[in-house]
This record gives sequence, structure tokens and C-alpha cells, in this order.
Amino acid sequence: MDKMAQCSCGQLTAKVSGDPLRISICHCLNCQRRSGSVFAAQARFPRDQVVIAGTSTSFTLTGDEGSRAHFHFCPVCGATVYFQTEGAEETIAIPIGAFADPLFPAPTVSVYEERMHAWVVPPPGAEHIP
Repeated sequence: MDKMAQCSCGQLTAKVSGDPLRISICHCLNCQRRSGSVFAAQARFPRDQVVIAGTSTSFTLTGDEGSRAHFHFCPVCGATVYFQTEGAEETIAIPIGAFADPLFPAPTVSVYEERMHAWVVPPPGAEHIP
């Protein structure tokens, strides 16, 4: 899979080669706020299969369990294009929406489901992590 993720204005891009290691949706409150939706969907790729181009501004969030994630977004349009999680430095996560590809594979993991909105239904066959 060779795909290009980008921000809304196209200034910040992430070109990926190869398949994602994991595709997930996260229902934690930080992801809800960050994405402006009821969950955030992301795909993780090996760091050496991602080429970042453009300028980003970063913001660090501390999760419920104390781990930190460094989000990189476009300073022009504000769209998040990638992030890195402490403890998983060998990977880069990219919000699925940044690919703007309706054929992108469905998530296989659903995390922080204790914070999931009652009307959300994860994809069939997804692993459920409370």
C-alpha cells in the first residue's frame, strides 16, 4: 500500500509505503476532543515506511494511563497529519481521515470502549479493549 496523507491545505504530508501494523479507533476523551468526533481512527505504520514533508507544529497530550502522544498538525490549516506515542517510537500513527480514502481498510481494534458513546458500533470482528 502506497498512500499519501495530508492536511486540509496540502502543506503537510505523510507518504506511507507498506501496510499498516494496526488500524484502530480510540474512544478516550482526549481523542474525542482532538478529533472533534466521538472517536478517533488511526493507522500505525513502521517509522521507516513514512516520509513526512512540510512544516508542522506539535502538541503533547498525556493519556489516562500517563503515556504521552506528540501530535503534529499543520500550522496553516490546523489539521493533524501524524502523531507519535511514547513507548512506540518505532511507529508513526496517522489519522485515517488524513488519507481521504473511502477504501481505506476498516479498524481491527477498538480501545477505551468504557468511554464509547452508546450509539457507536465498532466494525464487525474488531478486537474490543475496555
